[in-house]
Amino acid sequence: MARKSLQDLSGIAKTIANSSPQPKDRTTKPTAPALGALQGSLSAIRELDPSLIDDWGPKDRLDGFTAVNSEDDGDGFETLRSSIKDDGQQVPILVRRAGTEGRFEIIYGRRRLQACRELGLKVRANVQDLDDATALLAKGLENAARRNLSFYEKARFAAVIRAAGHDTKTIRQVLSLSASGLSHLTKVTDNIPDDVGDQIGAAPKSGRPKWTALAEAFASKKVNAASSFAILSKLNAELSSDDRLEQLMREITQRGARPSEGREATPVPGVTIKSGRGSIAMSIKRAGENAAFAEWLDRELEGIIKKSYQEFTAVNPADDTRG
Repeated sequence: MARKSLQDLSGIAKTIANSSPQPKDRTTKPTAPALGALQGSLSAIRELDPSLIDDWGPKDRLDGFTAVNSEDDGDGFETLRSSIKDDGQQVPILVRRAGTEGRFEIIYGRRRLQACRELGLKVRANVQDLDDATALLAKGLENAARRNLSFYEKARFAAVIRAAGHDTKTIRQVLSLSASGLSHLTKVTDNIPDDVGDQIGAAPKSGRPKWTALAEAFASKKVNAASSFAILSKLNAELSSDDRLEQLMREITQRGARPSEGREATPVPGVTIKSGRGSIAMSIKRAGENAAFAEWLDRELEGIIKKSYQEFTAVNPADDTRG
């Protein structure tokens, strides 16, 4: 049987939407999008032996973070485990058939699968035939419907998808990103070593500004992995991941390594951008070869800033507006 591709996404979307209990008195309008393409998708749900299900693809959450973010992950898993023990598994996981006969690969629902394994229960699974790109997109949709990834989790997830050989278009579809949004994530993972990120944690309450500031500190060589570990190792082990990131940046600032302080750049001749602790200023010479450009920019700058701000807020409003 051929695996479904991105063109068959509507089927995956409705499967996800229907995977949780619905009120009995709720009726679906016949005109609802993708309804016809998805009729009967829940008939693919089976009870499987957890030992027949193998891991697959990039992890959408970083298991190593539980040690420094236990309030979000450890306790949450115990609550999930207790719920399945008392009331049964309400939401199926999504799997696809593996290359080995009789085995399956998990697309999403690792925590539910682990809970069923520990409880010695069969796991309810929706079995679909999906290609890699559609499987990744299904993971992204499921995350959006369940609990948003933190900004740093998105960055790491995007990096793993890219390392697996998927193109930029697929990464953007999976995480619902604009081109600039993906660029922001890439800047973080390209400059902050993964093991430093592991020591900090997912930082669910910390958005792009703080992670970008740390990335800039690494890019400008004002901090490195060794000095970061030295700072993090002295922190209270009970601190949340958000507090760990905050403390690390505070220590960098106190050492005079604030990445955004006192920078000056000349992207093109005649244009100077100065970035200080409290403001960003740009100056453009109106004379000589820059005169025409300066006049054009004077007319268009307001629109450029508005468009850039719209792109900024579209990346992840909840993350990007946090300090």
